[in-house]
Amino acid sequence: MSEDSDGSAPSRAGAEPSRRAGEPKDPVERARAICLRLLTGTPRTRQQLADALRRREIPDEAAQQVLDRFEEVGLIDDAAFADAWVDSRHHSRGLARRALARELRTKGVDAATVDEAVGRLDSDQEAETARALVDRKLRTTRGLPREKRIRRLAGMLARRGYAEGLALRVVRQALEEEGEAPELLEEHLPEA
Repeated sequence: MSEDSDGSAPSRAGAEPSRRAGEPKDPVERARAICLRLLTGTPRTRQQLADALRRREIPDEAAQQVLDRFEEVGLIDDAAFADAWVDSRHHSRGLARRALARELRTKGVDAATVDEAVGRLDSDQEAETARALVDRKLRTTRGLPREKRIRRLAGMLARRGYAEGLALRVVRQALEEEGEAPELLEEHLPEA
């Protein structure tokens, strides 16, 4: 590395932003290449792509131009992304509306789109999913003290974003069906 006349390393103030080998010099072309590469693996939100372009030091004007065009032709569709995310994460991980909304917000999806996507899950679906999660976990808690079982089952639902009332109601119902006496559960799970 060469040194400036004062013995210090040369500054990068006038240096060109970092580029990968073979990447075009034109910022719009670079932005397009980066976005296409990122979209090849998995769908992404507009905000995720904008953040990636910012990290790669793409000028805002070029990034905006490419993102607008990708949105125009349907390569970026936050509403479709949110719908697919809700379907996938609710069915595969059993996440409730609250947890799904939090995840979508962290991915840069706007509030109205988040509300619309999570609004497609109805209360009955959410309760059925909570019950299926409890039924699976119930087997692994057999033999534990009642209080510990309740804490583990309700905690598992809380971590997945289920409201406390729903979680406790589902846990109580499952334990009653398993043979726990309702009067013994009343101490830990009062009826709502």
